Amino acid sequence: MENGSAIFTGMVFALFGGGLLVWTGVRARQGKPVAHGVSPVASAALAGVVAVLALAVGAWCFTRL
Repeated sequence: MENGSAIFTGMVFALFGGGLLVWTGVRARQGKPVAHGVSPVASAALAGVVAVLALAVGAWCFTRL
């Protein structure tokens, strides 16, 4: 992977994962649904898993520098 591509991709995944994790945490703490029409627990859990996976992919991209 080129350095520029790895940095850009890592930043995109890290920002997305971090933002999703914060947004999910705030919505869950306020007792508001994370996704409409879905179980609040299931949607918060799925969003949390996706956020952690995005952060992991971002970290993996940074290790490829």
